[in-house]
Amino acid sequence: MKSLLQHAFNPEEFRREGHKLVDLLTAYLTDCREAIAMPVLPPSAPDEMERYWEGELKKQDFDLQQFYTKLITQSNHIHHPRYMGHQVVPPAPLSALTELLEALLNNGMAIYEMGPAATAIERVVLRWLAQRLNLPASAEGVLTSGGSAGNLTGLLAARQAMCGYDIWEEGSRDEAPLALMVSEEAHYSVARAARIMGWGEKGIVKIPVNGNLRADTRTFNQTLQKARKEGLRVIAIVGNACTTSTGTYDPLDEMAGFAKAEGLWFHVDGAHGGAAAFSEKYRHLVKGIELADSVVIDFHKMMLTPALTTAVLFRNGSHSYETFAQKAEYLLVNGKKQAWYDSAGRTLECTKKMLGVKVFAMIKLYGDKIFADYINTTYDLGHTLAGMLKRESGFELATEPDGNIVCFRYIPLEFRGDADALTAEIRKAIIAEADYYIVQTRVNGKTYLRVTLMNPFTGISDLTTLLGRIRNSGDALAAKN
Repeated sequence: MKSLLQHAFNPEEFRREGHKLVDLLTAYLTDCREAIAMPVLPPSAPDEMERYWEGELKKQDFDLQQFYTKLITQSNHIHHPRYMGHQVVPPAPLSALTELLEALLNNGMAIYEMGPAATAIERVVLRWLAQRLNLPASAEGVLTSGGSAGNLTGLLAARQAMCGYDIWEEGSRDEAPLALMVSEEAHYSVARAARIMGWGEKGIVKIPVNGNLRADTRTFNQTLQKARKEGLRVIAIVGNACTTSTGTYDPLDEMAGFAKAEGLWFHVDGAHGGAAAFSEKYRHLVKGIELADSVVIDFHKMMLTPALTTAVLFRNGSHSYETFAQKAEYLLVNGKKQAWYDSAGRTLECTKKMLGVKVFAMIKLYGDKIFADYINTTYDLGHTLAGMLKRESGFELATEPDGNIVCFRYIPLEFRGDADALTAEIRKAIIAEADYYIVQTRVNGKTYLRVTLMNPFTGISDLTTLLGRIRNSGDALAAKN
């Protein structure tokens, strides 16, 4: 038993296997950068994939490098320029090396002594981000594991700050049910947070959107008054920066003004698009974010770091301490408000990864400009694609894109059938070919293809070829049906 443990912790074996893995990943990255033909999403069926790995687990022999190679082969190739699917960034390679360091050190960060350097780094990173968003010096926050956890954390803080009593300790009172206002195009994590807090379906007051799919400011007062007449106590309004479905930004500055006038908490879900604040060209999209009471931004979406790292910032830093004000006296100081350097009482997690380290490394390696360059490159590409679609017959946009998310569909000129079904079949055909990875969504009750241009090395030729594939597939399917 002792010799097995010695073998598992052998530094030299780690060095040998690590060098091999870095060489393997370097070759993989090179293939992706050179756009070598490969199935971007290798075709597979869930049950077959499970059977394959079940069989592998039962085998007696095992080669670590062969395992790595197979895993790469079967995975979705986010680093390939023809990956245009979900909002997951191809991480800068050196940030992935930092993730390896984090994994090996494995400092849990529940309290300062479990992650001293990482704890200080997290605070420095959060202060850096708050400054870039023009939040006041009083702003503080936490890093957490993903936008869903981030939105829940921000809205829990809103509940604690706005309900008028210590709801965390006392539980909900038999008074007017609490609710929040949010665009009907918002990410499901906002509605999920309301349900987790016990507000149910009624606790989600949906704001109608206008023709551009932004929260319609003309309806704010009417929506609020209607909710109040129905006996709801609305305590917060949520702005999207941007929506997941179409990448549309809500009018954050007008939402901030409405929140202030009505005494509401203003939360901004900037998981995907909050990083536009780094770009002079696109910063106007997040005008008003600096007025938010709480903001969520994912570093693993538009800031080039591996998943999952999410910042939750509070305009009034004290709200960061009050969200989870429960007593755990062996960790916290006599149940009192804890110091900034003990994070167990401020996040959903107790044990937490060293989330800020890779962000700190990115800042020091490349500076703020890397984030501005990335936003400009991918958002410009989204506008370029929109222009191409408007010049191509048979293609239609769901809405004019704000950034790098573009929703569109192709309908052959003489086609009179079910356009939604045709769009879904076109997507299936593209996925079956496997040269591209794109997804689909519903906008205003219609089915559209959706691309999210996350790879800064995606080129015009990739977009041109994609549109040609879509046209060919659509024409062939229309003729067949």
